[in-house]
Amino acid sequence: MCDLVARTGRHLQRYEDGRRLVAGCIPFRYRDINDEQKKLVEVLMINSQSGPGLLFPKGGWENDETVEEAAAREAIEEAGVRGDLVKLLGFYDFKTKQPEGMCRAAVFALHVKEELASWPEQNTRQRSWVTISEAAERSRHPWIQEAVTGFSAWLENWSNGAGCVARSER
Repeated sequence: MCDLVARTGRHLQRYEDGRRLVAGCIPFRYRDINDEQKKLVEVLMINSQSGPGLLFPKGGWENDETVEEAAAREAIEEAGVRGDLVKLLGFYDFKTKQPEGMCRAAVFALHVKEELASWPEQNTRQRSWVTISEAAERSRHPWIQEAVTGFSAWLENWSNGAGCVARSER
């Protein structure tokens, strides 16, 4: 049983210039590749509740928290992971079907340190570890694909010399 509870409602939501502000992350981990000295980078995506395609954990940035706290909270609530926020990748504007219409998402890279056995949205969210190229292909929205591209570019610089590969060699 999960003791954590997801925040709900929009009464504490932040807005700026008519856009709802949200925070999220691209959770990632390193996985050993067979007997090689290299590691594969995988990202964690979750299913969308409103149609096909995958998403990264994200949600409203509330008045009583920093953007980093909001991103970390969403990772726990939606994907059941904890880790270190290592880089703000950027801000992404997108249109939503919700009444506010437009959103601006602050997206961080989150190096996953712990995958929880239970989490607040486990009954409505399925987790999928995928390669970066699979993440780009399976993303539900173009702005998520753009964030994946930014993540991949940042990762190449960050991991340079660490024996990591950003995509699978099939």
